[in-house]
Amino acid sequence: MVNRRLPPLTSLRAFEAAARRSSFKAAAEELFVTPTAISHQIRQLEAHLGLRVLERTPRAVRLTAEGSVLYEATASGFAEIARAVAQLQRR
Repeated sequence: MVNRRLPPLTSLRAFEAAARRSSFKAAAEELFVTPTAISHQIRQLEAHLGLRVLERTPRAVRLTAEGSVLYEATASGFAEIARAVAQLQRR
């Protein structure tokens, strides 16, 4: 059965960075964690959703069709949060 609650925010953040950078290593450097931590977060996200969101290759990662849908939502959501934080900081 698929979990209907939102996945952990840390997993979504790791996914968004890995998808955008096409690399666990690059995502790890951006988020100041290890590539293993990124891999763990992605596995947790996939277990929570009950589906694969990234295809892993020896040198990169690629979005699955389902991952593309999730990436659009997470990228948009994080961008909106960043805009709101910037707006609040300008006040």
